[in-house]
This record gives sequence, C-alpha cells and structure tokens, in this order.
Amino acid sequence: MSEQEQVQKVRRTLVGRVVSDKMDKTVTVLVERRVKHPLYSKIVTKSAKYHAHVENGVAGEGDLVEIEESRPISRTKAWRVTQVLEKAREI
Repeated sequence: MSEQEQVQKVRRTLVGRVVSDKMDKTVTVLVERRVKHPLYSKIVTKSAKYHAHVENGVAGEGDLVEIEESRPISRTKAWRVTQVLEKAREI
C-alpha cells in the first residue's frame, strides 16, 4: 500500500457540556444520551463524564463542546476538545 492510499482512522466524537474546568489543561465533560428501556419502554437519560484535554483554556464551565477520542494523555484522560459549539450564557 502506497503512502497516498493510507486509511485515516475514524475517531469517535461526542457532544457534551463542560461541568468543571478547575484542572490545568483539562476539562470534565458530561455527555448525556437518551435510550429506551428494553422492558418498560420508558425513555431514560444515561450520562457519562469524560476528562478531555484542552489547550489555551478555550473551553470554560457551562460550554457545549465536541470531544474526540485520542491516545491516552494521562491515567484518566484519553479525549480532547475539538471545538466549542456554544459558549455558556452569563446571568
């Protein structure tokens, strides 16, 4: 296979809200998804938290961000922020 025919890896992307930005170059992102319960057919909200790498402090608490899977950066951090979709509203 030549260099031009190299296949680029498909990386998972998720959209979630930043719930903490207290760490240096790291944000905690809460990703919520709605699934149908297999037995009761009720819509249930499931959530998961991910630590994501962010350069230059672009994302702050309350922002809606897109994160992308990457190589392990630390023990708990294997995601990185690719873009900020919506900034948090000030009250």
